[in-house]
This record gives sequence, C-alpha cells and structure tokens, in this order.
Amino acid sequence: MKKGIVLLLLAALAVMQYVRTSSEDQNPYLVTDYSRLHPVKVQRVIQGKAEEQLAELVREAKDKGMKISIAGQRHSQGGHTYYKDAIVVDMTSYNKVISVDPKAKRIVAQAGATWEDVQKAINPYGLSVRTMQSLNTFTIGGSISINAHGRDIRSGSLIKSVQSFRLLTADGSIRNVSRTENAELFPLALGGYGLFGIILEVTLALTDDEIYRESTVLMKLEDYRSYFQNTVLKDSDIRLHIARISVAKDSYFTEAFAKNYTIDRSLLLADHSKLKSNEKWVAPGKLMFHLNRYTDWGKNLQWNLQKYFFVEQSDKIISRNNAMRAASAFMENNEPTENDLLQEYFIPVNQFDGFVTRLGAIVKQEDMNLLNITIRYVNKDEEAILSYAKQDMLALVCLFHAPLSKEGQQRMKQGVERIIEEVITYEGSYYLPYIAYPTIGQFRAVYPKQELFFSKKKQYDPDDVFMNFFYEQYGPLGGGI
Repeated sequence: MKKGIVLLLLAALAVMQYVRTSSEDQNPYLVTDYSRLHPVKVQRVIQGKAEEQLAELVREAKDKGMKISIAGQRHSQGGHTYYKDAIVVDMTSYNKVISVDPKAKRIVAQAGATWEDVQKAINPYGLSVRTMQSLNTFTIGGSISINAHGRDIRSGSLIKSVQSFRLLTADGSIRNVSRTENAELFPLALGGYGLFGIILEVTLALTDDEIYRESTVLMKLEDYRSYFQNTVLKDSDIRLHIARISVAKDSYFTEAFAKNYTIDRSLLLADHSKLKSNEKWVAPGKLMFHLNRYTDWGKNLQWNLQKYFFVEQSDKIISRNNAMRAASAFMENNEPTENDLLQEYFIPVNQFDGFVTRLGAIVKQEDMNLLNITIRYVNKDEEAILSYAKQDMLALVCLFHAPLSKEGQQRMKQGVERIIEEVITYEGSYYLPYIAYPTIGQFRAVYPKQELFFSKKKQYDPDDVFMNFFYEQYGPLGGGI
C-alpha cells in the first residue's frame, strides 16, 4: 500500500498540469452560485456592513420597486442567492461574534460569521455547536436559511439549536424572532431561503465539547440499516455518525462503511482540544478525486484507499469540534464546462433498503456519474414549514459530476426526476438548496406545506422585495427549469 501511495504521488506530478486549478475572476455584476449555472446580470453587489445601512437599503428597494437577494458563501446550487437585475447583499462582511456566554452555553453572532468563527470563539470555553454542516466555511445565516443538518445524530436539524434571531423584514423594520416573540416568522425564515428578510444576528444554544474515539466498520450495504438501528442508535455514547456507500465498479452499491464517534470519558479534553485548520495531502487528494470523476479504475482506487485509511487506521482520538469539520479542498473542481453537483434524499429508516436498491439501478440505467454517497441521520423535526424530516430519516448526500451544457443538464434532470419519483414512493423527501431538477408537481408532493409557505411570503412581503430563482421556479408563478 505504501508503494502504491508513492506511485500515486509521482503520477500527481505528471498529471496535475492537465487539471485546471484557477479561472478568471467573475464580472462583479454577472453573478451565479456554486453550480455555475444560469449566470445573470445583477444591478449591484453590496457588502453588508451595518444594521442601518441594510435597513435603508431595504426601504429604498421597496420604494423603488427593486429586488433584493441575500448571499453568504453562495454554496447553495439552485439560484437561492441571486436574481436577475436584483441587488445582491453579500453578508460575509457582516461577521462579528457578538458574545459568548459559557455559563448559559450560548453564543450570539452576526449572520455573516462562519462556523469556523464560531468554533474559534467557543473552543477555549470547552463548548461546541450542537449541529452544523461538515464544512465550517459556511455562514451562520446561510446555514439556518436552509435549516442545515450534520454529523450529530442526537440534536436534530439546525433549527433546534436556534434560540432567536433578529430579522430585517420587507417593510424596513427589524424584528426579534423566537418561539415566543414574532413566533410565526420563526419556522418560516428558518429554512426560508432568504425570502422573509435579512437575518442580522443569531443566538445559538451550545453543548459541551467532548473527546471521541473514531472507529470505522466495513460491511455489506444490505446490513447497514440493521447495524444503524440496532448498534448505533441504541448506543447513546455514539454522538456523531456518518457512512459511505461504494460507487466503485467492483463493489457498486454492495459495500459500505460506517464511521462512529464514541465519547471517551477517560481522556482529558485539554489534551486534545486544539482546533485543526490545515488540510493534509490536498494535491494527491485532488488527483485521486479527479480520477474518480473520469475513470472506473479511479473509482475503484478511491474506494479501496478509503477502506484502507478509514477502516485499517481506526481508533483515532478527536475532539467534537474537530470531528464536526470535514476536509473539502481535495474536491474542488474548476473545469469551466462541467461541475460536481449535489442532490440529497431523505428516506425513512425502515424504507432505506428498498430505496437504495432503486437508486443504484436508476443511476446505472441513466448513466449518471455518481462520485460519492454519504449517509447521515436526521431526527424527525417538523418545526420548519418546509421541513424535510417528516420522520426519522437517513439522508443520502449524492455528489454527481455532470456537464453544464444544455444537453448534459437535461440528462441530469431526467435522472433526478426518476429518483424523486422513487423518493415519493418510499415516503421520503429531498433537500431544497440544490439545483431545481424536480418538477413542480414533485416539489408540491414532497412539500405539502409549500402553499402555506408561499402565502405567508406574500403576507410579509407583498411586493416581493426579497427574490431569488428558487421562488421564481417553485413559487406561485413557477414553471420549473
């Protein structure tokens, strides 16, 4: 194995010259998101700097009939953060951590602060976030706007961690929103994709940082659901969990591995609590993932290396704050005519086996280039109006590689629509931050409260000051893509 890794590194030096690693800067008024689909001209991009500045901007937009879209890191892929001829408010500069209350286990941060900012602020106090996405580069406001979830299997989706937030609404006023104050807005704006106003600052409930032993178990895919229900869920000391399904040709949808993070109370937090920041082996990792995109043997090699590093080198000691952060630089793709695009499906735990069988078959039949599947768990949580966790769900986070051409995107849309039909058959749902491949009918079937959501949007924002392509495609005037 060591010899193979050396050969891989040598191959990296020979091949990396053919991999694009940079692109020209965007025209600041030609805006898109992570998908790089549907770039449009916007009126201007404004950095969020101060509360009154933003309030004045909203009042001006309302008076002049302009549209506003709200952006963080723009990692959503369905046009949620921009709109044609709109003012795009970039909130990444509105990023202060306002206060940390260690005794109450609470933090207040501006919406543009990243999860890394939060972790740096709370780590010295032995505290951790309850729920966050695996990439800590995303903004707090963006994450609660999509009601994100993560590796924690006990705390539910992100809405459960939010105690309150301050919201700049379409009339230019600022409202305190919680479960007791302006309570109707709480489940609308959280998971509301920026359609109810600009989230200014957020109060989050925290939990204790802990020391975990990381362990990985290789198994047949057909055994995973039973293993998860009978081993993982029943062991309260397993705090975090993810799994992966093989998409390699030699073990396609037959193998999986589960990664557990189990609390170890015998170790001192202070000995293991330093936050890690630098990713290791980025260059060979980029090459490996590049081969995974384009060749069957690359997919086989990727899976076999994962098994070696994760399964054979198990029992790692890691703090909760570090365990919740995932490496990502090795997955970056800058090819101008194609991209890696996410889709995510939530399936009731007891329906998992049947759905996965159909998913594997459809991906093969439609010749979809599936690069990776990560499995996560989300507890039932219907608090958000556009909730995706109608039952206790296993989430399948699927990363596809696809051309950005009209023909290539039509093929992707056809495949995803077939998958969504199976999602509906198996009483599941799908995640809304990604490209709008599902039809209007599929959206309405999966999200039956969408009519209430859009009627409340018109109540709080009758002039549609806050606008994005998600609303255009799936709202009252929607026609899909």
